[in-house]
Amino acid sequence: MSGHASGTTDALAADHAACADVLRRAGSSFALPIRLLPRAEREGTTALYAFCRRADDIVDDTADPAAATVAVDAFAAEVGAALAGATVDDPVVRALAATVQRFAIPPGCIGDILAGVRMDLERHTYETFAELEEYCRRVASAVGLAAIHIWGFESPEALVVSHDCGLAFQLTNILRDIPEDLARGRIYLPAEDFAAAGCTPVDLRAGRITPGFAALARLECERTNGLFARAADLDRMLSPVGRRTFRAMFGVYRSLFAAVRGSGTRIFTARIRPSRPALLAAALKTLVVGPDRSEVG
Repeated sequence: MSGHASGTTDALAADHAACADVLRRAGSSFALPIRLLPRAEREGTTALYAFCRRADDIVDDTADPAAATVAVDAFAAEVGAALAGATVDDPVVRALAATVQRFAIPPGCIGDILAGVRMDLERHTYETFAELEEYCRRVASAVGLAAIHIWGFESPEALVVSHDCGLAFQLTNILRDIPEDLARGRIYLPAEDFAAAGCTPVDLRAGRITPGFAALARLECERTNGLFARAADLDRMLSPVGRRTFRAMFGVYRSLFAAVRGSGTRIFTARIRPSRPALLAAALKTLVVGPDRSEVG
């Protein structure tokens, strides 16, 4: 191997190490499932995670929306330059660009993720579920679509079902993070759902959890439950390499959702936090037996 090639390889290894550090510091529940992948796929998935974490942090850690917008635009410009083949300074962005090229990830997935991040700067409420679904498609389903390109899939139907999976996972995040998002001025649950349940976002902001909130929790959980049942079909569409990681992630998120669903109206006042051992047990069980296609009771 030439010295130039060796240097390039060493530099890319350092970039992937920087991404692994982002994953490690985040303490994400995705860390264990990602470890199940072979090295190349593990590095690619970790680079994708680190990119998403970096984009999210720009929005969540900046109190000034104008400053956050400038920062997101600068980050998006650097990502666009890297995807076009330019040399950039950010090791996470360099690793992402190498991953997109290596695994033929549609660049539109990366653009959608950045567009979803921008939505958090531009709007704080949603009128309809269709609007919320578009947000979820960008911030979650686009990530899943990129991930299955890294892992490998055996049926084009996987491209459709991965949306159901991304939607199920993101709605779970939304339902467990209601108080945290409220503190940031965001309410993701659609206004039309509040109206159907007989309660209001004004009540939520004031901490008035009226009887209608029980109906709202049921409505949101029933929708998410159906999505999990459909998302389970992704298992048979993935390569054996990707199937292991999907099963572990599915187990974690289904366990999170079961905890959310079992908490009733408490989701509106407290972030639901299942124990790490419980999540690990769910991941291992699903890894062995596959995703349960029945709905959570």
